[in-house]
Amino acid sequence: MSTAIAVHGAAGRMGRQLLVAVAENASAKLTEAFESSGNPCVGQDASLLFGGDTVGVPVVDQVTTKESQFDVVVDFTAPVATLALLDALQDSSKAIVIGTTGFDDAGLAALKSHAIKRPIVFASNYSVGVTLSLQLLADAAKALGDDYDVEITEAHHRHKVDAPSGTALSMGQAVADALGRNLKTDALYGREGITGARDSKTIGFTTVRAGDIIGDHTVLFAGNGERLEITHRAVDRMTFARGAIRAACWLKGQAPGLYDMRHVLGLV
Repeated sequence: MSTAIAVHGAAGRMGRQLLVAVAENASAKLTEAFESSGNPCVGQDASLLFGGDTVGVPVVDQVTTKESQFDVVVDFTAPVATLALLDALQDSSKAIVIGTTGFDDAGLAALKSHAIKRPIVFASNYSVGVTLSLQLLADAAKALGDDYDVEITEAHHRHKVDAPSGTALSMGQAVADALGRNLKTDALYGREGITGARDSKTIGFTTVRAGDIIGDHTVLFAGNGERLEITHRAVDRMTFARGAIRAACWLKGQAPGLYDMRHVLGLV
């Protein structure tokens, strides 16, 4: 039986890609599409957003669980919109896949609270390659230890509003956990002026925002006499969309809890 999927933020850059990913996945079926009130696509068939055949699913501007037709809702919007979606679903046990980044500590705490009642997949990146890279980074950090300096460089398109990217932060967290460090205190976001010698515990971050870069991430381990770089480059947003729909199909029927792509891929 196919998984009935709703897309929240259907007219957005990722929302349209998610609609395509649902249409091409034999195990998924689009049953609802949501957008903000006042968006010109509200009331139109969702197929107009991605150029496919008519699907008979109008875009609506109100999320409701009454007579809802979806098993899982997929959300790649903004923290405020995602948290509002969770509040709208609070009286149900509907599952949700979240690809939104940029949450503050309060927002992350809210996600964990909602996961008590419903299954949630929350990941900063739904690429299979990125998910595997997080495991590779942890293994590398454990093997190299404190003798190697760690620097993370990420690049995205000019429209991305948060920095560093959620993926870069996840990579930093994977390294920090493996080295027994605290990312909150050991992260350094850019340098300027007379900075002095490098603190050996620092995990550095560099951010690039330019053009139409989909997403590049490189973690550099630099020691005396050698350097190791682990890099992931995304060249098509459909990579993330397909991963998210794969996660949605996996999430159907799961017990309440907070999951990530490692669970979807069977790595944990």
